[in-house]
Amino acid sequence: MTTDQLLAVEAGIYDPMSLRSLFLLRPDVTFLNHGSFGACPLPVFEAYQNWQLELERQPVEFLGRRFNDLMREARASLAAYLHTGTNNIVHVTNATLGANIVARSLKLREGDEVLSTDHEYGAMDRTWRFVCEKRGARYITHRLPHPLESREQFVEALWGAVTDRTRVIFLSHITSPTALTFPIEEVCRRARDAGLLTVIDGAHALGQIPVDLEAISADFYAGNCHKWMNSPKGAGFLYARPEVQPLLEPLVVSWGWESETPGDSPFIDHHEWQGTRDIAAFLSVPAAIEFMHTHDWDRVRAECHRMAQEFRQHVTELTGLPPLSADSPEWYAQMVAVPLPDCDIVKLKNRLYDEYRIEIPIQMWNGMLLIRASFQAYNTWQDVDRIVSALIELRINRAETSTDRLDP
Repeated sequence: MTTDQLLAVEAGIYDPMSLRSLFLLRPDVTFLNHGSFGACPLPVFEAYQNWQLELERQPVEFLGRRFNDLMREARASLAAYLHTGTNNIVHVTNATLGANIVARSLKLREGDEVLSTDHEYGAMDRTWRFVCEKRGARYITHRLPHPLESREQFVEALWGAVTDRTRVIFLSHITSPTALTFPIEEVCRRARDAGLLTVIDGAHALGQIPVDLEAISADFYAGNCHKWMNSPKGAGFLYARPEVQPLLEPLVVSWGWESETPGDSPFIDHHEWQGTRDIAAFLSVPAAIEFMHTHDWDRVRAECHRMAQEFRQHVTELTGLPPLSADSPEWYAQMVAVPLPDCDIVKLKNRLYDEYRIEIPIQMWNGMLLIRASFQAYNTWQDVDRIVSALIELRINRAETSTDRLDP
């Protein structure tokens, strides 16, 4: 890092090249897939390793005597970031685990329906199908119109699938395959009025957009800290409104159940202690929050959205295919999915990585080929140029036939 870059970092000035040097990513790869697993910056990773060392130096003191206080402090920092109470969230390793706690706890009956959309994460579709099959309930993946143009259009389209058998509405805050931000606040308010429970998958939301859990007012919200918040892998959370916390049962029954020395709340007691495990990732979340604060994350997010917008515009012009939504930060943030013309997915992904050293996901969704680009603090405008130029060189455009694309 140059002296100027170091001074920029210390001053908290947004400089992608300076921030890139704070991440552990390989310099020879254009990394446009932050959305899959995230990437942890060095200062946060060092905090994580320090917690691991502290644990190993005195395991009995760390886990036996300090556990409750350490976890409470970490929860308090995350809860403040999420604008909710400390006892409304519990740390879990990832959003999938949090959503599983909810899905397996709810007393669905035969004929009940869980309403969702065709934009959800595959692991969550599998979770709900598994649970519904056990209970004789139905998991409804309602197909939404596209392009999505307005919040009202979304809410009315979803609500058109609500029936007298609907008991739960499950939605992503930001979807995984299509990278769209759903207007979950309106859905949660309407569901509450109708007596329906809401479960929100916030795996991609934290750090990418502001999240105010009290304003959203979902019954349950599961999120990741290791993606867009830049924490180490293994840090997530489950939020539950106080009124619905008694509905939840622990996936792992341990000492918190029937505790002789109750802690902060039954919700925390039942779900926080799962036996001996490494809690360093949870304890590193405050360092991740501080990292974002130090580096003016509102400005980072805004610049990354502009890169996503530029990428979307170039690819749309190249292919002539309509986008998935209106062009607005209401619909996408730092991650954007754009349709591509028909081609060999495996061949395209391999050539992008092997020849251009670009890491970017491409997948089939609802019969549509999508390329999903993630832009994080370490990305630059040169990265946008690099992926667009690669698609041009590989002849991913409206003029070529599917058999001609990707040919040398």
